[in-house]
Amino acid sequence: MAKKRTVLITGASGYISGHLQQKLKTQGYRVRTLTTNILNSNVEDCFYWNPENQDINRKAFDSVDYIIHLAGANIGAARWTKRRKQEILDSRVNATRFLFDKVLLYKVPLKAFISASATGYYGTVTSDTIFDEEAPAAHDFLGNVCFQWENAATRFQELGIRTVKIRTGMVLSNDAPALKKMLLPIKMGIGSSLGSGKQYIPWIHIDDLCEIYLKAIEDNTFTGPFNAVAPQHITNKEMMKTLSKILKKPFWFPAVPAFVLRILFGEMADILLKGSRVQPKKLLEKGFEYHFPEVGQILL
Repeated sequence: MAKKRTVLITGASGYISGHLQQKLKTQGYRVRTLTTNILNSNVEDCFYWNPENQDINRKAFDSVDYIIHLAGANIGAARWTKRRKQEILDSRVNATRFLFDKVLLYKVPLKAFISASATGYYGTVTSDTIFDEEAPAAHDFLGNVCFQWENAATRFQELGIRTVKIRTGMVLSNDAPALKKMLLPIKMGIGSSLGSGKQYIPWIHIDDLCEIYLKAIEDNTFTGPFNAVAPQHITNKEMMKTLSKILKKPFWFPAVPAFVLRILFGEMADILLKGSRVQPKKLLEKGFEYHFPEVGQILL
């Protein structure tokens, strides 16, 4: 009987992690998780770690074939103060470096290291550019975070471990936190766009994202960065209008002014008010088949 392949996932309590764990288990993988909540570490195959304190349970690495690194502070959970920005950066970069040090120390024979990243790599900007994986990193806050995050992951590649970086857009599905927030004003009958409404929203359905991670495990030709976004390019206004139509709700309320969002969220408002088109060039070249290529399919 063939040995079950084992995947170690960081960010155990996250939305993406929950769906991905379920997907991998149905495909016959043994799934282990790393959690910063010591109470959760009592669960089978769930191990405590604290990168900030350089603390981890060594047993988590026993017989591990793949690591999927999803951990990172939520970029939209709080205003971007200087301290919060540092936390967002450190939670990604330092955690990746910590994993590398432990894989090296324990001589873990990984088949692949797969790290989350984000379309923020290309910056929070609205432009005519269509960004593919060859585009350079932006020099703004999110561009710098993603650049350093991916550079930390590149160290695994230098060890000869196949390394994949999944640049993810907004993750949507019926139970996605992001979609629930978007639908709330629509359900109240006050659906509207944000700012100009012309900003593009790179997005991906959770089922397609999990399939991308599965491909990254099983297809040895998956290396380097991949834009994990749907092939559809859609603006904020078009998305909100589409969702309103599906829910049979009006879409007439005036757009939320940019200055209001800046008062409420400060610099973080950029992730709501700006956005460019991102192309999943490498996925399309590999013939990846989307189950949800268009936003309108999410609620059907």
